[in-house]
Amino acid sequence: MALTLSYEAQTTVPVEIEGVIPDRLRDKTRAEIERLEVFLGNKKVPLAELFRIEGDLSDGRIDFEGDLRGVHYIGYGMTEGEIHVHGNAGRHVGGEMTGGTIRVEGNAGDWVGGEMHGGLIQVQGSAGHLIGAAYRGSKKGMTGGTILIGGDVGSEIGAAMRRGMLAVGGACGDAAGFNMIAGSIFVFGPCGIRTGAGMRRGTIGLFGPEPPKLLPTFRQAGRFKPLFLRLVLRELTQFGLPVDAGLLDRELLLYHGDLVALGKGEVWMRANP
Repeated sequence: MALTLSYEAQTTVPVEIEGVIPDRLRDKTRAEIERLEVFLGNKKVPLAELFRIEGDLSDGRIDFEGDLRGVHYIGYGMTEGEIHVHGNAGRHVGGEMTGGTIRVEGNAGDWVGGEMHGGLIQVQGSAGHLIGAAYRGSKKGMTGGTILIGGDVGSEIGAAMRRGMLAVGGACGDAAGFNMIAGSIFVFGPCGIRTGAGMRRGTIGLFGPEPPKLLPTFRQAGRFKPLFLRLVLRELTQFGLPVDAGLLDRELLLYHGDLVALGKGEVWMRANP
C-alpha cells in the first residue's frame, strides 16, 4: 500500500518538503510522519498541517495528490523507492537524487533533476528551465540517471551535465547543453539558439522538424546512420516519448564542437533528403 499525501493547504506561500522521501519515512510511524517539519515560506510547520496523510510505506511508494505547483523539492535527495505526483509539481523535483523513480502526471517547475546522480524522473507534461543542470556556482550538473520530459522545457537544460540522459518530447529554449561536459541530450521539438555553447564532450540530438542553426564554432563531420542512436530512440519510444519513427532509418548530420572548448562534443540533427 502506498503512503498518500493529499495537498489541502490554501496558500500562495511556497511550500518546501525536502526530506519527504521513501528512505527517510520508511521506519516512521504515522504520527511521526504527521509531525515531520516542512517549510511554509520561512516558517516550519508539521506536514499534517498541509497534507492529509493516509496509507503506509509498506511498498516503498509515496503518492502525492492535488495541485502541487507551489510545493517544491518533491523527491529531493531520494535514494530508493517510488514517488508518483498525480498532478502538477513545483521546482527542484528529484534534485540531487541518487536512485528510485519519480513520475509526474502533470507539469513541473524549474530545476527538475538538478545535479541528479541516478534514478529515473519522468514528467508527462512540460517543465521549466535548467533541467538536469548544475546549481549556480557548481562545476557539475547531472552526473547520472535519466530525465524524460514529455512536453516543452525552458532554457539551459543540461548545463554542465557530466553523465546520464535527458530527453525532451517537445520544444526547448536557448542554450541547451551549455558548458556540457559529457552525457546525452535529445530534443524532439523546436530548439532555441546557442545549443551546445561551450560543450566539451557529450551528445546532443536535435530531432525537431526544423534543425536549428548552430554556432559557427561547430564543424560538420558528415552524414551517418548511427546504430547507437537507433537503440536509444527505440528505448525512448517504449517510455512513451513522441519519437518520429522515421528517424530510425534516416541519415543524420553530425557536427563536432564546441571548438572554443575541448571541441569533442557531438551534435546530431536531421539531414535533408
